[in-house]
Amino acid sequence: MRKDLCFALVGGDLRQSCLANLLAGEGYEVYALGFDDCVELTDEVCCTADLAGTLAKCDVAIFPLPLTVDGTAVNAPFAKEPPALKACLRALNKKALLLGGMASEDVCALAREYGFTVLDYYQREEMIVRNCVPTAEGALCIAMQETAKTIFGSKCLVTGFGRVSRAMTALLLACGAKVSVAARKQGDLAWIKLMGAEPVPMAKLKEAAASQEIIFNTVPVKLFNEEVLCALHKDCLLIDLASKPGGVDLDAARHLGIRVIWALSLPGKVAPISAAQIIKDTVFNILEERGA
Repeated sequence: MRKDLCFALVGGDLRQSCLANLLAGEGYEVYALGFDDCVELTDEVCCTADLAGTLAKCDVAIFPLPLTVDGTAVNAPFAKEPPALKACLRALNKKALLLGGMASEDVCALAREYGFTVLDYYQREEMIVRNCVPTAEGALCIAMQETAKTIFGSKCLVTGFGRVSRAMTALLLACGAKVSVAARKQGDLAWIKLMGAEPVPMAKLKEAAASQEIIFNTVPVKLFNEEVLCALHKDCLLIDLASKPGGVDLDAARHLGIRVIWALSLPGKVAPISAAQIIKDTVFNILEERGA
């Protein structure tokens, strides 16, 4: 990888600040925008408020995961005033590569109006797969903190059998939990049994959920509606790992007194350094493929 590349990291959570430190530590010229509050950036990182000047000279602009929450401003929780997405696109060097995570079609369309193609690093398989590990570990950490029992021997249900669910299931089994996994496809149910967990057809979710102590949902569909929530034991902990709109009727859960924790962006909260390394490796893969 060329060492003369200039990186601009715009907004984001601790993953972005850790990523800035990693890049600077390897000798790259790195600028960080949108980090006004307490974030530990090394002396090698130039923390600046000069959005226009910085974006005009950078070779690679890395936006956060997710790139934006409201479709208007860059996702920048540590900025006193998050940068406007349009302002960034206007200022960005026309030859620069624009990378971001979970870029919506509206955002991609807006970028095209300014002559850019958003390279979405969160669509990369290596990124998604490796990101499952800190997500699963973070969910396990929440379960350990929020329950008075060991994970060993606890009755745990995982819904869905995608990448996060598989990592979650493997981790729970390794901890000695009694694991059930609800899925729709017969092939997935067979794999669940092969892993050593109890397969549950999704049609029997309500019956299976009634006996669980901890439930980890990974499906971004309202599986846990009022009917299913009514079947849960009052001490059951429901951890929702699904992206928006989530998989739980939060109003119904609140009314029924069911404990729900909607755990979004866990990698950035529980393992920002590891998450930053995953993003860095993925970004470098993209750059190498493009001959940078």
